[in-house]
Amino acid sequence: MSPSTPQASEFGTLYVVATPIGNLDDISARALRILAEVSLIAAEDTRHSSRLLQHFGIRTPLAACHEHNEREEGGRFITRLLAGDAVALISDAGTPLISDPGYHLVRQARAAGIQVVPVPGACALIAGLSAAGLASDRFVFEGFLPAKHVARCARLAAVQNDPRTLIFYEAPHRLLDSIADMRDIFGADRPAVLARELSKTFETIHDLPLAELHAWVAADANQQRGECVLLVAGYQVPADAPEVPLEAQRVLTLLMAEMPLKRAAGLAAQITGARKNALYQWALASKSAEG
Repeated sequence: MSPSTPQASEFGTLYVVATPIGNLDDISARALRILAEVSLIAAEDTRHSSRLLQHFGIRTPLAACHEHNEREEGGRFITRLLAGDAVALISDAGTPLISDPGYHLVRQARAAGIQVVPVPGACALIAGLSAAGLASDRFVFEGFLPAKHVARCARLAAVQNDPRTLIFYEAPHRLLDSIADMRDIFGADRPAVLARELSKTFETIHDLPLAELHAWVAADANQQRGECVLLVAGYQVPADAPEVPLEAQRVLTLLMAEMPLKRAAGLAAQITGARKNALYQWALASKSAEG
């Protein structure tokens, strides 16, 4: 029997099932089979997921598993699994646990010795990266940024000098503010891509330097709607910048947000062991490159 098919055993199996992020044709045949054959589906929003199941004629019972009840209610799913029932975990769209609930349930299941099987499919961050034209050999997913300006800027400052492609999810009503903060912290000329409404009718994948991207989004209210993925090119050390270890760059960047450059360079040198003058010159070269 295929391991992708629910089957009788001492314990049931927890299937982590990806669902479409827009276009319903993106659901896999395996996902449809699993959803139809399990005993119970743990869904982020039962009302939302019931429409998906109705579309495909699936009558499996649904139970809520969302961020507000996951810790408390996860036990009910574990009880079913320990009794031998197969359970599927789904989110509203895309792959569960990726900025969606499910982590606590999966952790509880693994701790209880229950088999957890992924059923891969749509994922907005991967879909956006695949079409963005930015480096994809190394990337970091930062999820949703903090809603408040100060906390958001602190998070961005922490990854300012990361050489990997940066990927963020953002709510449409905070999109402009987030791009503006990225522009101010990463630099106006840092390449970026807005991937919006992926796989849906009004899908948009638009690449511009951050300053130009902000102006473009600000000029078109339609670009401030729907599900948004922001991708930003990783930091590249200016050709004339002195050699400074990556950890020293990170420490200096955080300190510069709180104090004058000269003092920050001195303190970063004490913390990391890097040369103070090299840190100071690196910071100047970086600021110059960012415009």
